[in-house]
Parts: sequence; C-alpha cells; structure tokens
Amino acid sequence: MARNLIELKDQDEPRKSVKAREDISARAVDLDHAIDLDDEEDAQFLRTQRRVPVRRGALPAKTANWLKTGLAIGAVVIACGVIGKIVYEYGTHSWRFRIESSDNVEVFGVHNAPRADVMQIALHDLARNIFKVPLDERKQQLEQIPWVESATVMRLLPNRLAVTIRERTPVAFVQIGPRISLIDANGVVMGMPANRQTKYSFPVLHGITETEAFSSRAAAMKIYNRLVQELDTGDTENYVRQLSEVDLSDPEDVKVTVSDSAGTVVVHLGPANFLNHYKRYLATIADARQQFQNVQSVDLRFEGQVVVNPDRKEDVVVKKEVHHGDTGTRKKPKKKR
Repeated sequence: MARNLIELKDQDEPRKSVKAREDISARAVDLDHAIDLDDEEDAQFLRTQRRVPVRRGALPAKTANWLKTGLAIGAVVIACGVIGKIVYEYGTHSWRFRIESSDNVEVFGVHNAPRADVMQIALHDLARNIFKVPLDERKQQLEQIPWVESATVMRLLPNRLAVTIRERTPVAFVQIGPRISLIDANGVVMGMPANRQTKYSFPVLHGITETEAFSSRAAAMKIYNRLVQELDTGDTENYVRQLSEVDLSDPEDVKVTVSDSAGTVVVHLGPANFLNHYKRYLATIADARQQFQNVQSVDLRFEGQVVVNPDRKEDVVVKKEVHHGDTGTRKKPKKKR
C-alpha cells in the first residue's frame, strides 16, 4: 500500500515539472513577443518619414493680404473719384445752381458804406454758377471800400449768395486839404457816411495829410486815442465834448482847441499827461481871462507855470500857478520895439 502511494507521488512530480516548464516557456514567448512589438514601435518613430510636397503660391501669404487690402482701398478711392467727378460736373453745369437775379443776393450790415459800391461787387456774378464764384476775391474787393472793415461772402445752396458787411467805427473828423471826412481809430479815412441821417459829434483833427504813409497816420491816431481815453474819465463831465479841434502835427506838442461861451482858446497839452494838463487849464483859465485881455492860447507844458498867448510872440505872458499858501506872481515881458 505504501509502495503504491510512493509510486503515485513519483508519477505526479514529473507532470508538475512539465507543466511548470511549459508555463515558463509560455511566459518567455510572451516576453519575446512584447520585446518585438516595442522594437517595431521604436523603429516606426526612428524611421525617416517621406515628406509630402506642399504647393506654395507666387507671393507670401502676408504680402498677398496686403495686396488684397491695397486693391480694395484703391477700388474704393476710384469709385469715390468717379462719383465726385459726376457730382462736380452736375453742380457746375446744372441750371439749378445759377444765380438768376439780384433777388438771389442778400446783403447785410450796410448802413454808412455806399450801398451802390457794395452791390456793384455783390452783383458781379449774376447768371453765373454759384460754385464758380470766387469768394475770397469778392471778399477782398469789398474790403477795399473805405467804410468796410471786414466782409464775409457765403454760398447758400442751391443758388443764393449772402454778403455780410462789418463797417468801420469813426472816432473823429479829419480835415485833409479843404475836405472834411470821418476817420477811424486806425487812421483809415472813410469819407462822409452815405446815410445822411447819421449824425456824429467829434472834434476835427489837423496835421494829417493825404500823402503821408499809413504808418505815420496810424501813429498820430494812437496819440489821439490816448488823449480821448484820458479825457473821457467816465464822470458826469466828459472833457472830450469840450474839444472842437485837435492838432496832431507835432507829437511832442498836442494842441486842442476849446470853445466855450467866453471864447476859443488853443491849449498846448504836450506829449503826455493830457488829463492833468487839461485840469490845470480849467483851474487857471478864468483867472487868466480876468488878468489878461484876449487870451487866445495857453501853454501848460511847463510844470508850475502857465504861458498865456505863446503863439503870439509879441504878447507872451508867463503866469506862475498859485498853490495853497502861495500868493503867486505874474510877469509880463517887455514888448520888442
């Protein structure tokens, strides 16, 4: 019995060994197969792939995009040019834009300027296409009229013109030769106003000639403007209204003519301090008339004294101004024989 068991054991052991060897062999085969697969995969990555040829255009893509954009812009510009040309041809040739009559020209702001002169220029473009009216040229022509300080010429579609005039403001009368005209603050001589109902009250300027340079005339007017600014103090008493004439021939000796109920006196005010000198004249003229007969002129250019009748060399009187606490002295030089 025991022998049989031993024999059975001996028979089972070879079977187990064979099975174990088969298992080991199978594992070895699987391992070799796995290694072969890995080698094939590595070989696929390591093998140089064949390059597929790519067809390229004649221009790079970026250049082609820029070219397309440029062509699009060019097409738009050409289209706009064609449309503009059509519109221009229509605007410059259509009867709808023609200035038919004087009713199509509106003029504003003309009061003292000669209206006939303004209308002669404004109506120069009758029966003309409104787009062919030279606006700048008409503006310059209008501003050549002495009374016109500035002008504006505008187109009002479809066929109207609007002319706006800004006139100069006179500040004084001026005598040039035998003629009396109005003059503005810059020295532009304007003539008398076309509107005869317009009235002005200004002193008459002397010392301005027709042939002198405009710069010299403008400098003289600056002196006059300063004189008016100083004498027009804004008080109830406007000293400018007391002046009938102003002589600007000598910038170092501005002379004004004052007329009142007692007579007419030429006052030498000098080159500056016009208000102070004029107040000195007002403070001394009554006393001078009491002391001296026939006071025709007074010179106030010298501080502390008043020279009576300096324009009459044979009858010059120097009057010392009286201050507070001073009795004052007067002297009259001997007349030359």
